[in-house]
Amino acid sequence: MTRQRRATVTSPQTRLAMARRRTGVRAELPHLAPADLERARRIHRAQLRRAVVAVALLALLIIGLPVVLAAFPGLDEVRVAGVPVSWLAVAVLPYPALVLLAGWQLRRAERVERHRGLP
Repeated sequence: MTRQRRATVTSPQTRLAMARRRTGVRAELPHLAPADLERARRIHRAQLRRAVVAVALLALLIIGLPVVLAAFPGLDEVRVAGVPVSWLAVAVLPYPALVLLAGWQLRRAERVERHRGLP
């Protein structure tokens, strides 16, 4: 399976705003065709719904980890290489989980673009 090369996509409004800062000249904002505008709105709404799920999981991780550690104070006594498991859970566990969550969200957002972005 060949992997498609990723392309950086920026908003025309962002490019115009940055150009306006450099030149001081206001430029006319580009307008999308009605079909393209509706497709962009569908993709945006679908990606926002998926992003809400990812942010909820992130909040669950950030809030849930201290709650679990408070619920099980015995984890302070369990040690791995002389370090309490509760410390390892706070210092090490969130980062791989965040990377996995970000990768999962990216794949879902790209899937929306592939399936809904085509006419």
